[in-house]
Amino acid sequence: MPSLELSRKSNRKRTAGASLSGANLERVGDHNQRVILQAIRVGGPITRVTLAQITGLTPPAVANITKRLLDDGLILEAGRVQGARGQPAMNLTINPDGCLSIGVNIDRDHITVVMLDLLGAVRARASQEIEFPLPADVAKFCKAQIRKMLAAWKGAPPRLSGIGVALPDDLGRVDLPHRPGDYDVWSTADIGKLMGDILPQALPVFLENDAAAAALGELQFGHGLRRPSFFYVLVSSGLGGGLVIEGDYFRGAQGRSGEIGFLPIASPETPARALQEVVSLSALYAHLEAGGIVVTRPDQLGELTPQGQALVEDWIALSAKLLVQPFVSISCLVNPQAIYVGGRLPTDLLDRLVTAVNDRLAAIVDVPALARVERAATSADGAAMGAALLPFMAQLLPSRAALMKTGAV
Repeated sequence: MPSLELSRKSNRKRTAGASLSGANLERVGDHNQRVILQAIRVGGPITRVTLAQITGLTPPAVANITKRLLDDGLILEAGRVQGARGQPAMNLTINPDGCLSIGVNIDRDHITVVMLDLLGAVRARASQEIEFPLPADVAKFCKAQIRKMLAAWKGAPPRLSGIGVALPDDLGRVDLPHRPGDYDVWSTADIGKLMGDILPQALPVFLENDAAAAALGELQFGHGLRRPSFFYVLVSSGLGGGLVIEGDYFRGAQGRSGEIGFLPIASPETPARALQEVVSLSALYAHLEAGGIVVTRPDQLGELTPQGQALVEDWIALSAKLLVQPFVSISCLVNPQAIYVGGRLPTDLLDRLVTAVNDRLAAIVDVPALARVERAATSADGAAMGAALLPFMAQLLPSRAALMKTGAV
């Protein structure tokens, strides 16, 4: 069975703190290689001279690291720079086929599987709309779809770094509309064992909260490349959030930071007690059902009658109103560069929700700084893409955990 790596859900033993954590030469060397790979991934095509300038590493160190990356097939030479004096420098770029990973997003209304390359391109995708899938449903779908993806790959089998799995915390415990009685099986499900026989070769399995995975995906493949301090809001069957500060995901003392969906609310317009009881796909479907319209999939939201569209407008208005105070609090307490809203809500509805929230925020004048709300770049498949990112982060990309001793079991 593949190993199950550290996740937000792990009960991790805390070290004395980052201030007392050292880094030996081996760890520093690995970190430098990750930094160079990230610089090529973000800025490529790029020369070794430029890599030395932006990373602060010496030219010999850059030469040695890039040689290893070339030998490993992770980067490619992409032609020489034209117009320079003397021997033209060689450009380097990421090899899209050098390493891939699998991402699986499990939620109460769907299963999504993606195969992602190191540039963040989705090379294959499969999704199933299914209400409250059980572990056996997930295993069956993932096994069939991943093997189909690999069988369709042209040439030699791709080099896979692992499988990332993103799912909500408390998946089997939160009581949402139409939840079956046996769904609490997820509370004791062994995800590593569940994914164990999907692939012919053993691969590490990485587990993460879905909102955290979506936030990490936005950091590496979306707006976070330019603005690395943000709060991510995931509108899915429930409502989740993730906080990224200066390029690092902030988990909190018990690993439960960003739980915006559980924020208490009190409004005369709704009997809901928590924010996700209004701002979520489940809540939107329930609102439509109360109005006599049955919707079970996000794509059906674009095919509504005028009556259904009016109900959606009511939901957007109330959701925007209830999101204002949490977003003001986030701006005051964290001062992020932006708040990104993503998830499975259709793009046009996400845009309308974002506009409605920004319109309300514009009327607030007594707050020092308000983060602008924007639609996330990795909206619909953000959690699945973030899940696929997890093996890359553990093995190839720079992170504080890779350099420091924090986060050890």
